[in-house]
Amino acid sequence: MDKKDEMMIVSQESLEKKIYIIRGQKVMLDFELAEIYGYETKAFNQQVKRNIEKFDEDFMFRLTDEEVSKLSRSQNVTLNKSAGRGSNIKYNPHAFTDQGIYMLMTVLKGEFAVRQSKALIHTFKQMKDYIIENQGLIGRREFLQLSMQITSNVVEIQDLRRDLRDVEDQVAEMVDTLNNVVHKSELSDLILDFSNPQLKYGFLLLNGQPIEANLAYSEDLL
Repeated sequence: MDKKDEMMIVSQESLEKKIYIIRGQKVMLDFELAEIYGYETKAFNQQVKRNIEKFDEDFMFRLTDEEVSKLSRSQNVTLNKSAGRGSNIKYNPHAFTDQGIYMLMTVLKGEFAVRQSKALIHTFKQMKDYIIENQGLIGRREFLQLSMQITSNVVEIQDLRRDLRDVEDQVAEMVDTLNNVVHKSELSDLILDFSNPQLKYGFLLLNGQPIEANLAYSEDLL
C-alpha cells in the first residue's frame, strides 16, 4: 500500500522533535516527512526519485553511516525501525533542507498532501516568528546590559577626573612652595660663589633666600 491510513497532526511541538542539525543545516528526514504526508517511506522516496531533477544537493542529501550513527546516539533516533522503514534497511535516509521541503510540496499531489503542505507552511511561519521575537528580546536585553556598563564606565570616569583634579591641586601647591624657596638662577649664582676661591665668606638660606652668613648674623638683620 502506497499510503498509510493514519493522519499526523502537524504542530509546532511535533515538528520541533523532527528537525535535526546535520552538516550545519536544519533538516528533516525522509521517513518522518513520509509520516506527515501519510506515505510509506519507500513510496515517498519513489515520488522524490521520479522528480529527482528538482532536488539539488542543497535541497536533499543522503546521510553517511557516520551521520546515522551520530544522530542515533545523540538524539535517540532509531532510523532502521521508524515510520515503516523496516528492520532490514538497505539505504541511509535522505535529509531535506527547508528548500527541499518546499520543493516536496510541488511534488506530492492530492488533497491530503496539499492540506499537510499548508499545515507545514503555517507551522514553519509560527516557528520563524517565534525565533524573530526572541531575537528581539535578546537584543533588548543585550542593549540594557550595554547601557548599564556604559553608566558604570561614566561613573568611573567621573571618579578618575576628581582624582586628577586632586592631583593637579597638589602639584599646584608644590609648585607654589618651590617658588617660595630658591630660583634656579639664584642657585646657580650661589654655586658659582661657593666655587670662587677668592670669596672667604659663607652663605646660608634665610626665609628661602640665599644670603651671606656675615650679613645674616648682623644686628641690622636680626
